[in-house]
Amino acid sequence: MSWGKLLEPDLVLGNSVVHLTPDILQENQLRGLVLDVDETLVPMRATNASAELLGWVEEIKPTVTIWLVSNNVSQPRIGRIAESLNLPYITGAVKPSRRKLRRAVEAMNLPVEQVAMVGDRLFTDVLAGNRLGMFTILVEPMVNIGEAVRKYPMRSFEVWVSQALGASLTIKS
Repeated sequence: MSWGKLLEPDLVLGNSVVHLTPDILQENQLRGLVLDVDETLVPMRATNASAELLGWVEEIKPTVTIWLVSNNVSQPRIGRIAESLNLPYITGAVKPSRRKLRRAVEAMNLPVEQVAMVGDRLFTDVLAGNRLGMFTILVEPMVNIGEAVRKYPMRSFEVWVSQALGASLTIKS
């Protein structure tokens, strides 16, 4: 598989994770989600899930099995977020490594093709999910209101490199 294809998500949501609906999941025959945490679910420095995120998790939980898999090594912080959402979690994933993603998928007892890796980064989340054969979904980062104007130089670089390698990052409706 080419680098362009490895860095190309199956779905570019074009919005935050809370816009991922049960209809989208059903349309793509997804029965499981592996969710990144930092800037996919909560801003980088947040220690708690927002009310909006809590509502979204409750809305989609009846349709899919969910695990949190984070590169973050802060067990107390990621654990607090996972517990508030009542979800199992893994820290220190070292994505794009597939090892801990595979562990989450195996715990779901679902075929890997029916599980989506959802994240805000191409070089970690999308690359790891594609390497494992998962459906991959790129979402826009969650940021604090005060930081909303902040630039994302690493993400911009990832997008540029991915497109230069042939990845299509077109928002699909």
